[in-house]
Amino acid sequence: MNWYLEVLKKYAVFSGRARRKEYWMYVLVNFVITIALSVIEGVAGTNGVIATIYSIGIIIPSLAVAVRRLHDTGRSGWWLLIGLIPLVGSIILIVFMATDGEQQPNAHGPNPKHAPQQYA
Repeated sequence: MNWYLEVLKKYAVFSGRARRKEYWMYVLVNFVITIALSVIEGVAGTNGVIATIYSIGIIIPSLAVAVRRLHDTGRSGWWLLIGLIPLVGSIILIVFMATDGEQQPNAHGPNPKHAPQQYA
């Protein structure tokens, strides 16, 4: 949960780098929250209103952490647009997000693995 909150604290920070763990923990917690909201809405019968509001609220931090993750692999944030290509684009993005970041500092900053971390 701390990784999720850390991404929300950097709500619109598109510069810098994000570790694989930061990105994938955010995706996991986001997925669990979305499932929980869907179950709650199914019981309450609100037709997806709460999940829609939540989805709109996390668009910017989701894009920001994805851009920072791409920066960690040495790519520009514009690579997110490859996801617009049906099927193939999504597969390529998953590979990019799962790839280990560059070990040395790159144009986007120092390696976040070597920076002191609050959460182990």
